[in-house]
Amino acid sequence: MAICVVVLPDAEAAERLTQGLKNSDLPLMQCLTIPPDSDAIDQVELLSPNLTRQRRQKAMARWLMPFGFLAGLTFTKITTLTTFDSFGPWGQPVIGGLLGMGSGLMGSYAAAASVNSENEDGVRILRNRREEGRWLLLMETPSGIDLPWQTVQRSRPLQVVRLSEL
Repeated sequence: MAICVVVLPDAEAAERLTQGLKNSDLPLMQCLTIPPDSDAIDQVELLSPNLTRQRRQKAMARWLMPFGFLAGLTFTKITTLTTFDSFGPWGQPVIGGLLGMGSGLMGSYAAAASVNSENEDGVRILRNRREEGRWLLLMETPSGIDLPWQTVQRSRPLQVVRLSEL
């Protein structure tokens, strides 16, 4: 699928392009207009690094926390450390497992924050254009169908940023 964002000078140009896309027979999976004075850009995962990072962190936590629990449990069992001996023979490995699970959670935050998005430069450009008062139009087409470049060029965009083409 092809995803791109068209930067337009004003609301009138954005409305004309949106109507032109709706009147064309091209199937669009997504066509979203983002005005400069709203926080709608923060609600779109493709254009919000924070949403992408949160999704990545949650996905990593689903894997790292159970493995951390098992690693903490195993470490407590195979070593002869008696750090949590007051919790008894069953409580000591469970406390070690919970500490390992907490380590997995912290690791998911660190790992998610250290990975940069593939579209980071394009997203930064688009956020700057929005702060300049420009309108953004996010378009996504199904796999194998190219974007309607002739319709887009007729609207005289200031810039077209291609985010991905899968």
